[in-house]
Amino acid sequence: MSTRPPAVAGKFYSHSAAALKSQMVEWLRTPHHTASNHTLPIRALIVPHAGYMFSGNVAADAYRYLIPEAKRIRRVILIGPSHRYYFQGCAIPAADHFETPLGKIKIDTQFVEKLKEIDDIEVSDQVHALEHSLEVQLPFLQSCLHDFTLLPLLTSNVHPAIVAKLIDSLWQGDDCLLVVSSDLSHFHSYSEAQRIDRQTCTMIDNYEPTIVPEQACGSTGINTLLLLAKRRGYTLIRKALINSGDTDAGDKERVVGYVSYLVSEPQ
Repeated sequence: MSTRPPAVAGKFYSHSAAALKSQMVEWLRTPHHTASNHTLPIRALIVPHAGYMFSGNVAADAYRYLIPEAKRIRRVILIGPSHRYYFQGCAIPAADHFETPLGKIKIDTQFVEKLKEIDDIEVSDQVHALEHSLEVQLPFLQSCLHDFTLLPLLTSNVHPAIVAKLIDSLWQGDDCLLVVSSDLSHFHSYSEAQRIDRQTCTMIDNYEPTIVPEQACGSTGINTLLLLAKRRGYTLIRKALINSGDTDAGDKERVVGYVSYLVSEPQ
């Protein structure tokens, strides 16, 4: 049994289990008008993956809606971009568990076995070892859900239509949640980032699967979701849109954009 240990605990989020739990409780607290009023089953999220001081609140604005559905969701497909390695297709880990300060998460070996023989899939613990785009989502999932398995999927040089074909049959059951990890534009001025990110969100709202990496570093995952969501008639609901210049930790000279979305079954 092999475990991928946390790589960015103490950098992107707290390495202290107690501090991390406390932060999650505070962020995931349900405002009086939000999660309790959402009754449609949630099938997917789009959430940012920066350090928690920058984008944690934006992610929490979507994650808190999972809490009432924790018993239903038993499987999570988590898609994010590879920041350190360039390769063809997608990468899944050989490890049996991913770990955070909050404990271990079991990798969905059934899903892994279905994917590992496909040409567009690379099995690599090395590619996953230091990647933050998936890891920063794990404490949220551990805090919102109960007993679940994880399929971590990193994308590199691959067309969204191929990724959609890979996960379509896996992301079918009511017990399966898709989480797409992506920030928006990078290192523009505050006003320019606002303009670019509003345009990107308009494309998401209109199910346009042609977002490019300059608009969102996880564009492949977002485009994959848009292809499948449109096909299935799912509803997209934007929950938050800011950039690092809106936070106490950032300035307004070179900012990064963050957005969160809920994806629900149709009414």
